[in-house]
Amino acid sequence: MSKPSSPSLSLKPLATLFSKFHMTLFFVVMIGCLAVAVLLINDMLVNSPPDDTYVSPITPGTIDQATLDRIQALHNSNQPSSGVVLPEGRVNAFGE
Repeated sequence: MSKPSSPSLSLKPLATLFSKFHMTLFFVVMIGCLAVAVLLINDMLVNSPPDDTYVSPITPGTIDQATLDRIQALHNSNQPSSGVVLPEGRVNAFGE
């Protein structure tokens, strides 16, 4: 006569494995979920169809000449910036 197998006996090795590696399994599952989320968001951003119905809220001609002159006076990122002019009696703490 054979012994009847109970469900608790068949799950015992699985329970000991889980209790031994529960933190490792948790981190593997969390990193896997984050990787899937990143891949899905990346796929959604890369393969999104262009929206041709976008209308700019700025109507043409609403920027005045003074604003355009200030924009033109800005320097490009490849041009060196002008040095900082400190008021009299002030010392630049970050200068050597």
